[in-house]
Amino acid sequence: MKVVLTVTFTQKKVTFHAHGLRVAAILNVPEHAEEKKQNPAIICVHPGSSCKDQTAGIYAGKLAELGYVTIVFDASYQGESEGEPRYAEYPAARVEDIRCAVDYLTTLDYVDENRIGVLGVCAGGGYAVNAAMTERRIKAVGTVVVANIGRGYREGDSIKVLEEVAKQRTAEARGAEPNVIQWIPNSHAEREEAGMTDIDLVGAVDYYRTPRGQSPNSPNKLKFTSIDSIIAFDAFHLAESLLTQPLQIIVGGVQGAFGSYNDGHELYNRAASETKDLFVIEGASHYDLYDRPEPVSKAVEKLGAFYQENL
Repeated sequence: MKVVLTVTFTQKKVTFHAHGLRVAAILNVPEHAEEKKQNPAIICVHPGSSCKDQTAGIYAGKLAELGYVTIVFDASYQGESEGEPRYAEYPAARVEDIRCAVDYLTTLDYVDENRIGVLGVCAGGGYAVNAAMTERRIKAVGTVVVANIGRGYREGDSIKVLEEVAKQRTAEARGAEPNVIQWIPNSHAEREEAGMTDIDLVGAVDYYRTPRGQSPNSPNKLKFTSIDSIIAFDAFHLAESLLTQPLQIIVGGVQGAFGSYNDGHELYNRAASETKDLFVIEGASHYDLYDRPEPVSKAVEKLGAFYQENL
């Protein structure tokens, strides 16, 4: 079913609280939505290393054009949101951020609390899936290039990394400066010098570290000691019993090292959802689905029909 409705919307900077922290968000309110009182709403969740101003914000805006109230936010400890230590990626906190975004939406008198969905991009897709399993106020789940971030970090020598994290925690407990590392190379020159040629790594640097997509709220910094909680996290754990909401998975047909194609297929096979769909956009890579007009348009058309049917 093709969704053709396009409406204007207003962006509002808002905050909500999650585990004692103030989370910075952008609320997109379609024209006349505040008069209707029964609007569906969608929470948009950004990838690891990202922020509300990048790809999740793009999807939030396009879904608002289809008439959905949308909210997109910086993860706790990152971007314009509160939280110390800075640049930490705590999966449990990321999942709780989503639950608290649901809390916030239920306080808006023009949002129908029984018509709240979630959309996550890359690692944000994994967090969205994980949150929906226990957050039953989420009625429909969408993912774009979903990535199980824990799976990705476990593909290396996990024990060696965990030993290094343990040593660093001891050092910091004794007064050493926090170790903040990079998610990806800071430039194509740095990437080439390291011999990194995989399409997903090329795409990551091109998106995050060039004018194409870079943002001051996404500084390519990761608190090293938070990697232990990433390694222990499985975004799809219990999906075969707890993930029952309608599910739309969108992946690109061009596969790369980040593994979203395989993660999307695994999620589809494991999810308990009776209503579920896996849509492969042929010719599109992982990062094409972040901001390239044609593949993003195809994804939004599919998502629009999905949410229209299930919210």
